[in-house]
Amino acid sequence: MAAVDIARAHAQAVLRVRGLARAAAALPAAVAVVLFAGRFTGRIGAPGAADAAGWDAARWAVCAVAALTLLVAGLTARALRRAVPPCTPAVPLDRAEAPELYRLIDELADRLDVPAPSAIALTPDCDSWLEDIPAARRTAPPRPHPLRPHPEPPAPVLVIGSPFLWWMRAGELRALLAPVVAGTAASADPEIAAARSFLRSLDACLDSGGGPAPGLGGGTLAAPPRPPRGGPAALAERVIRRITRRLLGACRGHSAELERSVAGWASEQARTVDYGLRIAAQEQVGLAYAGWDRLLTRVALPAWRLGRHPAHLNAGVVSALTELSRRDRLADGYGSRLGDRPACDLLEEPGAVDRAVSRLAADLFFGRPEAGTWHELEWADYPADVVDAGWRAGAATLQTALDRLAPRPRPGAPTLTRLLGRLAEGDGELLAAALAAQLARTTAPAPLLEPDRSGRDLLVDHVTAMVCCAAVDTTGGAPGLDWLDGPVLLLGGVRRTDLAGPVAQAVEQGQDGPLRAWLDAADVRLEKPVRL
Repeated sequence: MAAVDIARAHAQAVLRVRGLARAAAALPAAVAVVLFAGRFTGRIGAPGAADAAGWDAARWAVCAVAALTLLVAGLTARALRRAVPPCTPAVPLDRAEAPELYRLIDELADRLDVPAPSAIALTPDCDSWLEDIPAARRTAPPRPHPLRPHPEPPAPVLVIGSPFLWWMRAGELRALLAPVVAGTAASADPEIAAARSFLRSLDACLDSGGGPAPGLGGGTLAAPPRPPRGGPAALAERVIRRITRRLLGACRGHSAELERSVAGWASEQARTVDYGLRIAAQEQVGLAYAGWDRLLTRVALPAWRLGRHPAHLNAGVVSALTELSRRDRLADGYGSRLGDRPACDLLEEPGAVDRAVSRLAADLFFGRPEAGTWHELEWADYPADVVDAGWRAGAATLQTALDRLAPRPRPGAPTLTRLLGRLAEGDGELLAAALAAQLARTTAPAPLLEPDRSGRDLLVDHVTAMVCCAAVDTTGGAPGLDWLDGPVLLLGGVRRTDLAGPVAQAVEQGQDGPLRAWLDAADVRLEKPVRL
C-alpha cells in the first residue's frame, strides 16, 4: 500500500474515533426516544399494562442519563470548538518583502505538483515545517472544489528556520525545503486535514484545561495563568479533561502513524527534485544548528542579560560558522560555499527581517529584560556595551558577595589583593555559596539556553570578570568578541586563552600562586582599585 493510502487509512481511523464518540453521546438520547415512542404507540409499557410502572421508571432513568450525557457532550464540544491550538511565534513574510523567495517556493510546488503554501514565515530555530491554519484563525472560508463534495482546506503556512536562510545557499535551501513543501499535498486532503484538526483541538483543549482563557488569541508566547475554579465548573472541567485524554489515547497510535506516513509520502514526492544537493544541504543543517546554539548561549545571552538584544543574530551565525570552518578541519571546505548566492538575497530587505527575527529570539529564549524594554545592539558596539559592561557588573556582584562574607573595616575601592587573599585563606566555598544566593535573588534564569550551574562555576566566572576588569584598567587590555566563545580578553591585540586554568586553581583549590604569576606576567597591578 502506498504511503498516501496508509496516511488516509490512519486519518479515517482517527475520524472513526470521533464518530464513535459522537455516537456514544447520542445513544442514551436515542434509547429514550425509542422508549417514549413505544409508550405512545402502546408497544412498550402501555398504560394499564402490568409492567407499565417498571417501563415508566426506566424511561425517566434513561432520560436522566441522556440529559446528563448530552450536557457533557455539549460542554466537551464547546471546549473543543473554543480551544485554539497554539501558533508557533514567527515573523510573517509578505510576498512584497520576499518576491524571489515566494517565486522559488511556487516553482518548487509546481514542479512537485502540490498546492503552494499560503504564506511564508520565519522562526528563530534550525527547523522548517508546515503549519496548518486553524479554523478559528482563517480570514476566509475554505474554497469548494467543483468535483468534490467537501470544501478544500486552505494551504498551510511554510515556516522556515531563519539561520537556514542566512547560512544556506539559494540552491541548498530549495533542495532542503522540497520535502517540506511536498507535504502541502497531505494538508489539502480533506480526510487528513479533518483528522489533524480534530487532534489539534484535543491537544489544545487538554493544554488549556478545558477551553481557552477569555480574550486569549493565537500567536501568544504563553497563556496567562487562570485562577483555580471550584464547584460544578471544576467538576465539569475534570470530566472534559478525562474525556479528552481518552480520545487522545484512542487516537495516539493512529496519529503517530499518520504523520509518519505523511512524511514518507512527502519524501517520495521530493525525491525527483535536487536529491543529490539535498544530501549536501543536510550536512549544513547540523552545522547551522551547532553554530546557532553556540551563538545564542555564548554571544547573545550575555547581551540579553544586560537588556540589549543583538539586531543581527542571523548575520552573526554566518560569522560564527565561517570562523568554525576556519578553525575546524571537519568543516574544511564549507567556507568555499560562501561564494555562491546566499538564500537571504531572496529577501528585499534582509537587514530589516534579521532585526525582527532577532527581537523575536530575545523574547522567546530569554523573555522580557529587567528594565522592561529591549535596547537594540549592533555588533560593533558589543565589546564596549556587553563585554566590558558585563565584566563590570560581574565584578560588582562579586564584591557585594565578598562584603557580605567579610565586611571591609573601612570603605574603599575593590582590589584583586583582597579577593585573592580570601581565596588563599580557603573561603572559596563560602564565597561561592554567598554569590549563588545573591544571584538567585537578583538574576532571572534562562532555562532554555543554559543548565543550572553550581556556585563554584559562578564564582569562577565572576573572578575571571574581575581579573579582566583589572587588566583593562591597568595594562591597556581591551574587551573583545569571539564569534564562537563570546566575550574575550585582548592583551596587545591578542586573545588570551590561558586565564581559565589559574582562576580555576585559585577558586577550587585555594592556590592563588598560578593566578598571581599570570597577573604579574601581564603587568596587572593587584593593589590598584578596580573600576566597577
